[in-house]
Amino acid sequence: METQVKNNAIKGGEYLIRETAAQEVFIPEEFNEEQRMMAQACQDFVETEIFPNADRIDGMKEPDLVPSIFKKAGELGLLGISVPESYGGLGMSFNTSMLIADIVGAAGSFSTTYGAHTGIGTLPILYYGNEEQKKKYLPKLATGEWAACYCLTEPDAGSDANSGKTKAVLSEDGKHYIINGQKMWISNAGFADLFIVFAKIGDDKNLTAFIVEKAFGGITMNEEEKKMGIKGSSTRQVFFNDCKVPVENMLSDRENGFKIAVNILNIGRIKLGAGVLGGVRTVINHAITYAKDRKQFGVSIASFGAIKHKLAEMAIQTYATESLCYRSGQDVEDKINALIAEGMDEAQAKLKGVEQFAIECAIAKVHGSEVLDYIVDEGVQVYGGMGFSADAPMERAYRDARIARIYEGTNEINRMLMVGMLLRKAMKGELDIMTPGMAVSKELTSVPSFASVDTSVPFAAEKEVIKNLKKVFLMVGGKAAMTLADKINDEQEIMLNLADVMIEIYAAESAILRTEKLISQRGEEACKVHIAMTQVYLTEAVEKINKAAKEAIGSFTKGDEQKVMLMGLKRYTKMDLVNTKELRRMIADYLIDNGHSKFPW
Repeated sequence: METQVKNNAIKGGEYLIRETAAQEVFIPEEFNEEQRMMAQACQDFVETEIFPNADRIDGMKEPDLVPSIFKKAGELGLLGISVPESYGGLGMSFNTSMLIADIVGAAGSFSTTYGAHTGIGTLPILYYGNEEQKKKYLPKLATGEWAACYCLTEPDAGSDANSGKTKAVLSEDGKHYIINGQKMWISNAGFADLFIVFAKIGDDKNLTAFIVEKAFGGITMNEEEKKMGIKGSSTRQVFFNDCKVPVENMLSDRENGFKIAVNILNIGRIKLGAGVLGGVRTVINHAITYAKDRKQFGVSIASFGAIKHKLAEMAIQTYATESLCYRSGQDVEDKINALIAEGMDEAQAKLKGVEQFAIECAIAKVHGSEVLDYIVDEGVQVYGGMGFSADAPMERAYRDARIARIYEGTNEINRMLMVGMLLRKAMKGELDIMTPGMAVSKELTSVPSFASVDTSVPFAAEKEVIKNLKKVFLMVGGKAAMTLADKINDEQEIMLNLADVMIEIYAAESAILRTEKLISQRGEEACKVHIAMTQVYLTEAVEKINKAAKEAIGSFTKGDEQKVMLMGLKRYTKMDLVNTKELRRMIADYLIDNGHSKFPW
């Protein structure tokens, strides 16, 4: 892989207050030959083991089917991408694990099975386990000999995970913890051999984590949940009834469970962002094929402007998600490598690397899941009546997609988290939001600059737009923080508005930087479709930011102060009009002629 320019490595959330050069970011077109071969092996697995068996998997009438496919994934090394070779895995990079999550995203229900095992089921031991625990369990998990699940959610403890009531009591002889409690929505529970369980000891304020083997006993389950989608994944309620867990199976330290849960969910969020991509590309390809084959009024519906709009928009949204996911994934990886170079333990470095970019992890999750929902909905629409039929591929995709906005923390929770994390970083002095924020405040009362932009430089005008959109966030977010102070966390609607501004800035900038880098590598002529997708996305992002910022301004300002901010908003969301109709038609024509690539390179 190409070495990225990291002389001035970016911090998490810092994209809002600094300019990033195209050569600083990683783009998916830069994956090396080894990574592409791994992705192809994964793609072959999905096409041979998942696609032909999709109906059987969703039918849930063959108890051994999914476990057998799961073991085949283990034999191919797909379950041990992130596990070091010393523990039986492949020891590949963070962004490679993102790439494999991307490809597995086309596997429908099995992608949930895969993600639950390789992510929240395995990583707590990899990152928090002691050496004995790692040696005992990781080889079994990496090869698929054992399947894992993650038991955090309870009937009265969802988003507020730390309020869980499951208890762990030390036995009289001090050799075991006796766990009693109930967990729900546990993916893989039906065939899991190992459970990562969170419980409270005594009157502890925070959770403690335990590694629980099914063989320990004291574990019972309800029948499989009847779900809207991802029907082929095992989801059960799990009951712990005097489950005896050896004291050496406590994971990390007492009361460190909540921290484990938060950090592992950060990883799950960014992986979910990438994990929608294989699915959306599959949907796009189905939509293109159907639109070309379906005839109405004597012609293919792919020739209709309304259909072209849909196909192009599906590709545009996917391009933005790809761009931001792999940009942030490489930032995480670079941070991990820097921490290891400084002498930090590898597992600790991986945790710290992800924690540094927790804001971007949340952005990836929200953007990716909402793009997935949008694309499957439009896929159904392209198919028309057939889209509503279970005989066509869109029905399953539509149902399966809906969970992505809920798990790994609902999108609403993630939006509020990203704003809260940014404000905390600013208060701790980790990010200097105040200096650029004060500069924007001063600029609001000054005469606007009418300096022209050098249009001979690729994306100079678009990058100027991004620079101004960042001022929108500093203006609105800064004023909201000053006005509302400690009460800002209670103003959830404003937090959601600010999050939408953050998300669209990151997505639009990521698309611009990716396209700019591609132009430097391939030339402008070869990147016409990339340029078109980027310009349309930016146009739409400006409109979304304008709407979100205006709502926020109207909710906590009034009088002259409000008028000044609205004038500033108008100034900072100004953009030359783009002929999005023609750009979308060009994109759609390209898709109709060439299809949507399996991979983004």
